[in-house]
Amino acid sequence: MTNGTLQTLDRGIESLLLIARTPGGIRVGELAAQLGLNRAVSYRIVATLAGHGMVRRLEDGRVVLGSTTFLLGAQVVDGIRTAARPVLEQLAERTGATAFLSMADRDDCVVAMTAEPREAAINIHYRVGTRHPITRGAAGIAILAARPPSARDSDEIRQARAQGFIVTRGQLHKGAVGVSSPVQLPVEGFAGMEYSIGVVALETLDLDLAGQAVPAAARTLSDQFR
Repeated sequence: MTNGTLQTLDRGIESLLLIARTPGGIRVGELAAQLGLNRAVSYRIVATLAGHGMVRRLEDGRVVLGSTTFLLGAQVVDGIRTAARPVLEQLAERTGATAFLSMADRDDCVVAMTAEPREAAINIHYRVGTRHPITRGAAGIAILAARPPSARDSDEIRQARAQGFIVTRGQLHKGAVGVSSPVQLPVEGFAGMEYSIGVVALETLDLDLAGQAVPAAARTLSDQFR
């Protein structure tokens, strides 16, 4: 402890803030150099933050913010959340279904924000922070469809990539129908951040309407960051 502060916690917070301020992510060696830390210490800090979902490492070694930063209102994530709120509210009202913004976190898809229609008699409630495998459910499949094509892609991923949205039935909740589209964000400033926007409802969901409204909402959100 130094000057009434916990040194390890102080280093962790400094590291998290540096990652949040670095567009495109930062490598552990660069983080160590900028903060004057030993590389081994930096690796342990990053591993601890990653364990709590605060950061995650990309395949090329860069460290970017993780899904848990929604709880802290981190700068870039908070900007997306602010922009997404009216888009989700309009989408919910237009489709009469629960609208949601989801984010990829390693092999999971995490609900980042929701909005419910005011007049619907029955809604499916999505809790922010709920996670599920990214390979199941419309939200995760839409995110995977925005990635470069792979021989391992499922038919659903290929379909979502071709038509701009995907419809799933009962994959996460019995009787639920989900429609999602990927949110296309520029690489600069949003490295490693993958989102989708969609709606979920019971079998009464108007799929023709949702198939138009969801991709339109995704484009509206995407356009705000171009």
